[in-house]
Amino acid sequence: MRIDSSDSDPIEQFRQWFDEEQQCGDHDGNRMALATADPDGRPSVRMVLLKKFDTSGWLFFTDYASRKASELDQNPHAALLFHWPRLQRQVRIEGSVAKVSREISEQYFAQRPRNSQAGAAASRQSSPMTDRSAFEQQVAKMMDAQDEIHCPESWGGYRLLPERFEFWQGQSGRTHDRVLYLPDSAGWQRSELQP
Repeated sequence: MRIDSSDSDPIEQFRQWFDEEQQCGDHDGNRMALATADPDGRPSVRMVLLKKFDTSGWLFFTDYASRKASELDQNPHAALLFHWPRLQRQVRIEGSVAKVSREISEQYFAQRPRNSQAGAAASRQSSPMTDRSAFEQQVAKMMDAQDEIHCPESWGGYRLLPERFEFWQGQSGRTHDRVLYLPDSAGWQRSELQP
């Protein structure tokens, strides 16, 4: 991908690449690495799932008691990385992050498979696992009950509002294409970066 073949809007460029990844038969194309940092700048990274993206941002969900949530609450800036090896592509997105409304979190939670709901409701993410069997029994009890599993107060979504995009297309001989998007007064400014 060169600058003259890239879309002037990075959201549309991402949509095009995301759709092409989905067409390759990779149903996990929404996997992304989420990098956060604590207030002292010590980084941590983990894989999460993108649930939606549009002009309002990139949406993902987690337990608010998790390390990632704690870091985002203290330092609301993060980076995402999508790696699509079949197409020799990756996309890096950096931006500010904020919690979504309770309504959005509850709407998404209600759509999740029951086993995912039970796992989220039973888990105290990142707390020590003192009794795996008791945890599994609690999940099974929730699964077997006829009651609706409600979205825990400690669970919900975040939205990353992009401030920087970099699209990388692998090329032979490591002469890779890199296109950087930064915001400007007219929307987004594109530039090519050396490999």
